[in-house]
Amino acid sequence: MQPNILFIIADDISRNSYGAYGNNYIKTPGFDRIASEGILFTNAYTNNPKCAPSRAMLLTGRYSWQLKEACNHNPVMPEEWVFYPDILAENGYFSGFTGKGWGPGVFPGKHNPAGPEYNNLKLTPPYKSISNKDYVGNFRDFLEQNSANKPFCFWLGTHEAHRAFERDAHINGGIDPKKVTVQKCFPDNDLVRRDLADYGVEVEYHDKQIQKALDLLKEKGLLDNTIIIATSDHGMAFPHIKGQIYNEAFHIPFAVRWGDKIKPGRVVDDYINFPDVAPTLLEAAGLKPHKQMTGKSFMDLLLSEKSGKLSKERSFALLCKERHDLGRTDGEQLSVGYPIRAIRNDKYLYLKNYKPNRWPVGDPEYDYMNCDDSPVKTYLLEQKPESKDYNYYLLSFGKRAEEELYDMVNDPDCVNNLAQAPAYAQIKAELSKQMTSELKKQGDPRILGDGDIFDYYPHCNPETQKKVYGDKYVDMQKQFDAKYKQKQ
Repeated sequence: MQPNILFIIADDISRNSYGAYGNNYIKTPGFDRIASEGILFTNAYTNNPKCAPSRAMLLTGRYSWQLKEACNHNPVMPEEWVFYPDILAENGYFSGFTGKGWGPGVFPGKHNPAGPEYNNLKLTPPYKSISNKDYVGNFRDFLEQNSANKPFCFWLGTHEAHRAFERDAHINGGIDPKKVTVQKCFPDNDLVRRDLADYGVEVEYHDKQIQKALDLLKEKGLLDNTIIIATSDHGMAFPHIKGQIYNEAFHIPFAVRWGDKIKPGRVVDDYINFPDVAPTLLEAAGLKPHKQMTGKSFMDLLLSEKSGKLSKERSFALLCKERHDLGRTDGEQLSVGYPIRAIRNDKYLYLKNYKPNRWPVGDPEYDYMNCDDSPVKTYLLEQKPESKDYNYYLLSFGKRAEEELYDMVNDPDCVNNLAQAPAYAQIKAELSKQMTSELKKQGDPRILGDGDIFDYYPHCNPETQKKVYGDKYVDMQKQFDAKYKQKQ
């Protein structure tokens, strides 16, 4: 009997925001229930922590550097890629999505890569910043339209906790700023604590959708034959996190429940990556991975009865970044990225910044566009060299060294770069060699000498570019065609 599939994905929620991972000031009983009744992964990773590239990996089963334009944020999705919901639909599944699917960007075909859209039902949200989409109401609508009683594949993607947040929502939301845990990459002050508390309110709203979805499945008699995955596309929308190749950005929450197929209460430390999700779901449905998929199914981890480390092969994650948001220039070239490749294991995170001459979060002239507006961002940008908190500005927005190395045991917030310390030279060299070798095997253009193609792939919205750059605007499609079309 083919299982149903419910994939629940948050928008910009960090791993350490869930009770199952140790948070004690945000209440997340929905996610924590999935973890306790199923399996909690401690080493799950998105390999490119921004909405569109992160979700593209989930849907295609390919690593970000293998996705051409879809490695970037706001791309035109290449027509050659197929998506696991469509594969399942072609093999007897009823598929759909609510909330946020794949995006932002332009996609081919009749519907979003996450499936046909179910977003008709609305509600009055408890805060101005929260979406008015009735996620679980739309999930119910989807189930009731499955008149043929097919196995279903549903993507429930909330818009929470995406910026902006309602200021001081934590007052009515019941989250005490004094109890908030402040990351070491931020100053510990009242403004930061209030912003983190407001964020917590949105996390709790997202978690209520998980609880309601579980209740609906139980009501319909579908709970125990449904694979339920709960995760997030990347970390919270704060400086130094979202869109950056630092630990909290890409080390994501991931829990799976599947009736009596999964021994409850297991905690697995093996490394899984977003490209592994699609082949896993296809295998669960009795299908072989599509030939385009380079991720590896972790069905063996789900069905094992053991906890801890189960496979020596799953011991590291590879990470990347190319162009995320607009507002970064290099000479006369506009809309360039900030290319990074990285490798993370239990002990260390090693990063290679390929264009350290560029501003990593976007040019100051364009207000550091690869960082969402927030009270914390405003505060950090107000700091001057003589200010006591100026170093926090540098951590989030300053230019970076060509290489970075962080101790994942003692410095998970990535504030102390060890790359230039002689004692770490051998470790750095070994990680660099391993990273380069693995990415060569995967055909990464950045490693193979053609990485600049990512800067030339067109942004999906020329009108937005015109607003940003004004008289400096250059047609990216014409630039791309002039440089690359003759080679194809």
